[in-house]
Amino acid sequence: MITRPGRVAGKRVLITGAAGGLGRSMARRLAEEGASLALTDLDGGAVAALAREINADHPEQAFGYAHDVTSEADWVRVVADAARDLDGLSVLVNNAGIGGDLVWAEQDTVDAWRRMQAINQESVMLGCKHALPHLREAQPASIINISSVAGLAAAPGMGAYNATKAAVWMYTKTVALECAKAGWDIRANSIHPVFIKTPILDPFVAFAGGDEAKAHERLARGIPLKRIGEPDDVAWAVVYLASDESRFITGTELKIDGGMLAQ
Repeated sequence: MITRPGRVAGKRVLITGAAGGLGRSMARRLAEEGASLALTDLDGGAVAALAREINADHPEQAFGYAHDVTSEADWVRVVADAARDLDGLSVLVNNAGIGGDLVWAEQDTVDAWRRMQAINQESVMLGCKHALPHLREAQPASIINISSVAGLAAAPGMGAYNATKAAVWMYTKTVALECAKAGWDIRANSIHPVFIKTPILDPFVAFAGGDEAKAHERLARGIPLKRIGEPDDVAWAVVYLASDESRFITGTELKIDGGMLAQ
């Protein structure tokens, strides 16, 4: 791989859910700062296209892979292919996830609950499990798990989502302590965004009768900075945690919430 200058120069990063929203912004910012990228998504065509866009500016920097994050066999294949194409892995970003409709507990279904758990929670475990052997070979290394403020503060109608994001938060701490106890220079941290302008806000827009501006205004009322976030607000945090600037930060949660949880 070609090494380029930047805050994450020489880092070899695997990002799940990279086709759009947060993942796409992460890929762009990490590429600008010198990282080589393995971009994965259920939509393999979309990540292949994103890789081509990045490579138009930075040749041989990005690769795209179709990837079902709920499949352990897919994780085995994708991690092996990414490590081969990037000549190793030094950063894992477990970003893939879904939101869902606002559903009260008595109306929830087992199928919807299990799907949410598989995509938002179990995929993080599978990613850590299969990436760690490669991260050990590329120390200092970093695991970045995307959780949510919903994993730290509950809200009605979001039981399944709250549960998965809380699980990601605590699991990340466990992995951080395990790596430290083993003497590995591998950090693990979680990021907890508030409302960000991505399709995950679609249920709130629907609840507002399809009026996006009205929905965003309502969501911003509870945020001290009085706006919802942009994808780059999260992407730059990923750059920091992927870089050696954060070498002494592990087992922590980074809130990107405009001050919401400070109240």
